Amino acid sequence: MAEHQKQYITPETKAKLEEELQALIDHRPVVAAEINERREEGDLKENAGYDAAREMQDQEEARIKQISEVLANSTTERSGIEEGVANVGTVVHVYYNGDEEDKETFLIGTRAAASDNQDLETYSEQSPLGAAILGAHEGETREYTAPNGKTISVTIESAAPYDSAKAATPRGA
Repeated sequence: MAEHQKQYITPETKAKLEEELQALIDHRPVVAAEINERREEGDLKENAGYDAAREMQDQEEARIKQISEVLANSTTERSGIEEGVANVGTVVHVYYNGDEEDKETFLIGTRAAASDNQDLETYSEQSPLGAAILGAHEGETREYTAPNGKTISVTIESAAPYDSAKAATPRGA
């Protein structure tokens, strides 16, 4: 069985997630008090306030679980992220089918990795494109089969570790 690899997230993203997690945990007593207050209003079968408070509790607990899982399965360490090689945690600039005008810039990883840059597209390393280019060096061309069945070639123009300030700026721009 393959060893589970942690996903790279920026230190800024980690800090935001930790802050949100703590706020949700700190809010638990408020939600519990609201539930108790609504429960005292009487019949729970027709108590919209109670139902709303329980729904809020469910949503917040689900978000706590989600954030906890992201933090447990991520790292801010850049070890293994090499300049010029497309890997998880790198921003790659590519062009498709030999057409240097058909360019795209994206992060390989999870959306959580770059939540501080909403304009940067993110592709999972498990997606057809992500899997095809993992380990590719600058200038290397690889092929993958798109979901529509077409074979597409993709050339790595550049690959660099994710940096919030530089992520969406192609080389030479």
